[in-house]
Amino acid sequence: MSSLGVRRRFAAVSLAVAGSLVLLSGCSGSDDAGADAAQSPSPSVSPSTSPSPTPMPSATYKPASAEGPAENVPLPVMPEEAKVESKEGLIAFARYWYELVNYGYETGDVEPVKAVSGPDCVDCNRYFGVVDRGYRDDDWMAGSLIDFRSVHSDYVLTPEGLYQVLIQFTQEPVEYYGPDGAEYGVDPGSDAPVVQILEARYEDDRWIVAKLSSM
Repeated sequence: MSSLGVRRRFAAVSLAVAGSLVLLSGCSGSDDAGADAAQSPSPSVSPSTSPSPTPMPSATYKPASAEGPAENVPLPVMPEEAKVESKEGLIAFARYWYELVNYGYETGDVEPVKAVSGPDCVDCNRYFGVVDRGYRDDDWMAGSLIDFRSVHSDYVLTPEGLYQVLIQFTQEPVEYYGPDGAEYGVDPGSDAPVVQILEARYEDDRWIVAKLSSM
């Protein structure tokens, strides 16, 4: 596979490791047998005791590296505030959207991002293409995380009926790997702060990203 080259990217906030507990329990019992048992007093029987549920270890998050793709990446959950049509709701939604972008980089699954992005968002579609190529033929991506510096919105409608959010962040280099030790190159990321404008609309009781651009 040829080198993927340098591409334009954007990513998301750091993620928390999460997992679920599997509870195991047992039970025991016995049956009465024989006709004589019905003719004699029943002996007292101590109730059986089930063992206490034992929590299983939570799946451990493992970031991607040259050795393999990320493992057990938790899917970000939309906070309740991000569902509200307000300035605070829009800012919370913007953070959540970038978390989904990062989830896509780590897993190759961009469907959660698509669910909250409009079909005419050009840079969103570029991102989908980048991830699709990065995970083609059992390949994977590593790095790409961003560190939020600031998030701001004046919460004023544009002539197109959109609300804008300014997001400032830095981004880790994006690395490309494949099976059998294949290495396809690294995009440099950005040590210097980058500013992007996310434009969203509130429709059908939810926020949708309509546009994304860099300043």
